[in-house]
Amino acid sequence: MPDVNGILSLIKPLEWTSMELVRRVRRLTGQKKVGHAGTLDPQATGVLPVCIGQATRVMEYLVDSPKTYAALVRLGVTTDSYDALGQVTDTADPSHVTREDFDAELDAYRGVFQQVPPMFSALKRDGKRLYDLARAGVEVDRPSREVQIYRLDVVEWDPPDVRLEIDCGRGMYVRSLAHDLGVDLGCGAHLKELSRLRTGPFRIAESVTFEEMEEACETGDWRSLLFPVDHPLLDLKAAIVQRDKEEAIKRGENVYLGLRAGGEPPEQTYRAYSAVDGRFLALLQPARVRGQWRPVKVFRLPPE
Repeated sequence: MPDVNGILSLIKPLEWTSMELVRRVRRLTGQKKVGHAGTLDPQATGVLPVCIGQATRVMEYLVDSPKTYAALVRLGVTTDSYDALGQVTDTADPSHVTREDFDAELDAYRGVFQQVPPMFSALKRDGKRLYDLARAGVEVDRPSREVQIYRLDVVEWDPPDVRLEIDCGRGMYVRSLAHDLGVDLGCGAHLKELSRLRTGPFRIAESVTFEEMEEACETGDWRSLLFPVDHPLLDLKAAIVQRDKEEAIKRGENVYLGLRAGGEPPEQTYRAYSAVDGRFLALLQPARVRGQWRPVKVFRLPPE
């Protein structure tokens, strides 16, 4: 089967791991080079971009991109994993918590703040996954990390359940947010449900279910579901290069271009396209020699 390049925006089913979805896509499509851009917990559903072929080389841009989540927080119940799959470690009456109390605590989490990741996470400590240590009954200190929430809104107040919508950056654990809010309010809390509504440019409204993907594979039409390799990069500036510079870029050589350099990566990164056929060629950044640009990623895409 010929190699295919592109991105599937899939809706991960409940209770599946992200890697399970990748394995099923690999088996259905017959493609060997398949990866996902941003792990979702088994309890979570929603947008999971699955990159195929050359698109696996842009996964880092998707992992770093902003995400939107719909989260249901249950007040009054604390679990060891901070979500509904964990063991209950404490319960308390949350009836004293008012909407005003809850809104006041949210202010501390809008913007940039320090967050301690949960023990039940894929982060590593001395080469071991934290969730493996947690399952063995071992808890270790986890350094806090700087994370960012751009938007944090209450969309439904129905105590003990509170539904939130969150726009956030990379590395922000919604489970930790739910747990920390429970600590702040003095009643405990955990994440009852979670759905990712957006990863970068991929939104749930334009995503497909695994069943729709299966049906498209049966009819041989699954390639029509693919987004192009450069889709997550469209916020970057673009440059069109002539044949001689195209060939140089393909060889990984620096080229002189009349481009304006400024800012830091990725702000100073350009997408390069062929003037001959419009093919996406590479990502370029300024070289040490003034006026030169170096290819930092070269893509081997076939003509359309």
